[in-house]
Amino acid sequence: MDHKDRMKEVIPMDISSYIELLTNISLFEGIEQKDIGGMLGCLQANKKNFLKNETILRAGEVISHLGIILSGRGQIIREDIMGNRNILSNLEVGDMFAEAFACAGSQRLPFQVVAMTDCTVMFLDYRRIVTTCSSSCYFHTSLIHNMMKILAVKNVLLTQKMEHMTKRSTREKLLSYLSEQAAKSNSKIFSIPFNRQELADYLCVDRSAMSNELSKLKDEGLIDYDRSDFRLLKEQLS
Repeated sequence: MDHKDRMKEVIPMDISSYIELLTNISLFEGIEQKDIGGMLGCLQANKKNFLKNETILRAGEVISHLGIILSGRGQIIREDIMGNRNILSNLEVGDMFAEAFACAGSQRLPFQVVAMTDCTVMFLDYRRIVTTCSSSCYFHTSLIHNMMKILAVKNVLLTQKMEHMTKRSTREKLLSYLSEQAAKSNSKIFSIPFNRQELADYLCVDRSAMSNELSKLKDEGLIDYDRSDFRLLKEQLS
């Protein structure tokens, strides 16, 4: 079943329980809460519920809709022909995904999006976001501006990940990633959104080798950690 067929299964958008969340999503920045209902009607927003481990979008699909996580958590995952998994991104409530491919139109998804918990996703037709409707809804200018900003930010994040990936050793990749997370949190004490296997997948390294390097960094007094909670102990790391 392709994406267009599966979109027929979505539930008409009931926004009543999501108004506050939507006003805090970057795509809707500058749009007043009282206008959200009319906006989603114009955009023909729909939602769908997914169970844990269910596939939200499949690799190889050609899509025209972008997704926004309304509840739960997901991941963008890419697998090679050998079954090796690479986590491209963690998706939390309010996060948007697949917007670049919805914009491209003819490009097949090189990744899959998977529900890591039970979750609810809102789907929006990209063309309705960037095309002014016959009613000339005032918010379309804001939507187009916000979408351009989101695509630019995603490009910056991709550049940051590439910086981690260009490091030659597992140790260097870990230090690069942890330093970036500390800077993002503006604190030497922070939590990461991955467990050990997910972090290894994200950094494209072997889990055992990564765990060994984490232990070494801790023994050397460079970091401390407890599960997903980390603390940088040396000034030069942050």
